[in-house]
Amino acid sequence: MWLYKGKQITQIEDLPNYEYLEGFVYIITCKIDGKIYIGKKTLFFSKKTKISAREKKETKTRKKSKIVVKESDWLSYWGSCIELHEDIKKYGENNFEREILELCCSKKYLTYCEVKHQIQNDVLNRNTYNSNIFGKFFIRDMQNCK
Repeated sequence: MWLYKGKQITQIEDLPNYEYLEGFVYIITCKIDGKIYIGKKTLFFSKKTKISAREKKETKTRKKSKIVVKESDWLSYWGSCIELHEDIKKYGENNFEREILELCCSKKYLTYCEVKHQIQNDVLNRNTYNSNIFGKFFIRDMQNCK
C-alpha cells in the first residue's frame, strides 16, 4: 500500500488524474531507524510486440509490430536499492512506510522531481539508502568534503 497526502492508495484509480500521469516520486521510510530512500516509479510501460497473422487479417494492417502500453508493477514496488531490499527482508514490510511525494505528468519532469527531492532531503549527507543522485553524484565523492 502507498500513501499520498495521508490517503491510502491501493489501485491506480485512487490517484488524481491518473490517466495523465507518467509516474511519481516516492519516499520509503524504515520505521525502526528512520532511514529513507527516495526514488521514482513509472505507472505504465510500453512494449513493442509482433502482430499475429490473425490480427493482421482482422485489422487489415501491413505492420509487423505494435506498441502495447501496460500498467507497471508500481503497487508492489519497493525500490531498486539492494540494501533497502535486505532490510525489508530482515525487518518485514510492515516496518516500512511507502509514501508518494509528487505525481508527475512526463518522464523528464519525473526525473527532475526525483533529483529535486533527493537534494532537498540531502540524501548523500544523511543516513539514507540512496548512495547516489542521478548516477552522477555519489556518497564517496562527498566524504572528503566535510
